[in-house]
Amino acid sequence: MNLSSLPPFALERYFARWEFAVDYNLCASDLEPLSLRELLALCDDDVRGRWDSLTLGYTESLGLPALREAIAALYPGLDADDIVTFAGAEEGIFLTLHALLGSGDHAVVVWPAYQALYEVARGIGAEVTLIPLDPADWSLDVDAVIAAIRPNTRVVVINFPHNPTGALIPEADLRRLVRASEQRGVTLLSDEVYRLLEIARGPLPPAAALAANAVSLGVLSKAYGLAGLRLGWIATRDAALRARVVQLRDYTTICNAAPSEILALGAMRAAEAILERNRAIIGTNLDLVTNFFARHGELFAWVPPAAGSVCFPRLLRGDASTFADALVRDEGVLVMPASQFEYSPSYFRIGLGRRDLPEGLDRMETFVQRQPV
Repeated sequence: MNLSSLPPFALERYFARWEFAVDYNLCASDLEPLSLRELLALCDDDVRGRWDSLTLGYTESLGLPALREAIAALYPGLDADDIVTFAGAEEGIFLTLHALLGSGDHAVVVWPAYQALYEVARGIGAEVTLIPLDPADWSLDVDAVIAAIRPNTRVVVINFPHNPTGALIPEADLRRLVRASEQRGVTLLSDEVYRLLEIARGPLPPAAALAANAVSLGVLSKAYGLAGLRLGWIATRDAALRARVVQLRDYTTICNAAPSEILALGAMRAAEAILERNRAIIGTNLDLVTNFFARHGELFAWVPPAAGSVCFPRLLRGDASTFADALVRDEGVLVMPASQFEYSPSYFRIGLGRRDLPEGLDRMETFVQRQPV
């Protein structure tokens, strides 16, 4: 693959332009970041000892064994050997798709989606079939996914809890997808970076725990509010796939940053306290956003999220890119127009995970009242 052949990553270029130049980032996909002080206060004695005695050398290419053991506890039936860690989820996506696909292969991807989930496959030379969610309720047509599988299909890519819509499929649908992929010898790559932030019901079982051909993608950036650690992983019982991924990683980051691994271990061991904090932030913000859209039903429509920290409302008239440009110019508030997902121009993403959402939403309300959409 020639990296120069990849198109610009629209969402990341949009953030590069605006994320650190606005007063309020109302479309952040991650959770309110923990400070280093907050995280260290949650760490047990073992982690604090590791932190205090840390030397800044190379680390193991698979990841710190104790960290992989802690991650594996999220996946029933898996152990530390089934985990490979990376510098963020993006590296996990990139290397896993390279390990699975070649020129002339085929991938099926649920859409809208984070651009890397389909664009990396295209860059490799694979053909990609996008299966759209139903915008009426953001449900997935499982039959359409299964029908799209061909003899040369190597991977089916799903993402639930879903970014950018906040959708969550029924467990029966997930099990159908796992079973259908397994029967056809296709890998199911399940992006689960928002797992454990469910709102409407309990979490889906991780795909990696359901079948040997399934891969679960995780990261500390989203549910755990630790994007700055740049620590992601895949979980899979497919030993051959893990071996190919690790070989490819020798050409990218080779290994993780030693401080990130120790802090990540502390986060995994304190996961429930961190998740409880983050669910509370989402709950408070979801109430505010729900009330906002109820007050402005003549301007916006939306499907409330079932899980995760993002939602995908729609302008009832006008273009979301125009709306977003005016909002950031006039009020310093950033939302993410759906054009960055190559999706319908009337939609935009709002993030529910930041503590300053109330202030950003107030400015958005001022903007809407002063200059109706």
